[in-house]
Amino acid sequence: MTAEQARRAVESTPDSLIRIQELVDASITLILQQQSSTGAYPASPGFSAYAGYCWFRDGSFIADAMSAVGHADSAEAFFDWCARVIEEREQQISGIVEQAKNGTPAPDTAMLPTRYTLTGEEGSDDWWDFQLDGYGTWLWALAQHHGRFGTDLSRWGTAVRLSVEYLCSSWSRPCFDWWEEHAEHVHVSTLGCIAAGLRAIAATGILPEGQALAARTTAEDITSFIQSQGVRAGHLTKWIGTEEVDASLLALIAPLAVLNARESIAALTVDVIEARITVGEGAYRYAGDTYYGGGQWPLLSCFLGLAHAAAGHGERARQILDWVVSTAGADGSIPEQVDWQLLAPEYYAQWVERWGRPADPLLWSHAMFLRLAAELRLTPQPSTPRHREDGA
Repeated sequence: MTAEQARRAVESTPDSLIRIQELVDASITLILQQQSSTGAYPASPGFSAYAGYCWFRDGSFIADAMSAVGHADSAEAFFDWCARVIEEREQQISGIVEQAKNGTPAPDTAMLPTRYTLTGEEGSDDWWDFQLDGYGTWLWALAQHHGRFGTDLSRWGTAVRLSVEYLCSSWSRPCFDWWEEHAEHVHVSTLGCIAAGLRAIAATGILPEGQALAARTTAEDITSFIQSQGVRAGHLTKWIGTEEVDASLLALIAPLAVLNARESIAALTVDVIEARITVGEGAYRYAGDTYYGGGQWPLLSCFLGLAHAAAGHGERARQILDWVVSTAGADGSIPEQVDWQLLAPEYYAQWVERWGRPADPLLWSHAMFLRLAAELRLTPQPSTPRHREDGA
């Protein structure tokens, strides 16, 4: 089925709401079933390069989605996993912070990795590991959860403080982007994840006064840096010093809300992404992508839908949600990407030979579908905020 055929099928189906609800149920069930007893969310249970690993970035967006649809315990189990991973590296983080203060930053190989095994160890295989965005995203997701449920954050306090110190000391460093690429650049989506996390966690009251001030100040500095150095021709850019765009930038509009969705930079960023790297409702990662031939990513389309919803474009957001539903398999599995309109089809076979067929299901894809459906009020909503006295 082509993308256009899938779109027509969705538009001509009178019971699309039923299909959405079925996929909501299937997505929640999949995430709960796959979540490890340690709290970690495996990126994709059957994909060779991802199996057995949890990313702070992917996991944080998954936890936020589960929180948004009322599964607080699942989100909190993930936050527990994050806290254990970070607390076990307290000495490493302290060393990184001290080196940064002394003007002799730690080498990239000494920085925290982007992914860990489900039990919290670092992987033994080579990976493009140094990424900062996930440590900001987990702080943001934790703060969002606190806002929904009033959850006592004290049991995560040590890990939060360590994360804030790490990010405040290192935010301006080049590192790999969301896609494990271009470690030589400072990426605007990474900066946005850090700013969102620092700003959100500072507002919760969990940080000591001095550190809360540092977090707020750093978030303001990053936002100013984005607006002065990460904008070209009125829109956000993929990294500092280019005019290209990347669909990961949409996260800065929604759900991270680093930019106001109704302001000109955000609106033009959406327009440029739709014009350059979106066909219909399906968003690509970036122009020139060759990974598995460069397909459209349902999860990135969900970020596009969230940006439209935040700007008040509910009809467009719903069209995008329907397209994402059309990417699901007969078993309700949403893949990492679809091959309906590849940017570089000549590269597809070599990736299949290397790692097998594309990741399917991808838990992050299911999570972003849930998050967009929740934004459009098509999922169960969280109950009245609860205040947990026992910290359990």
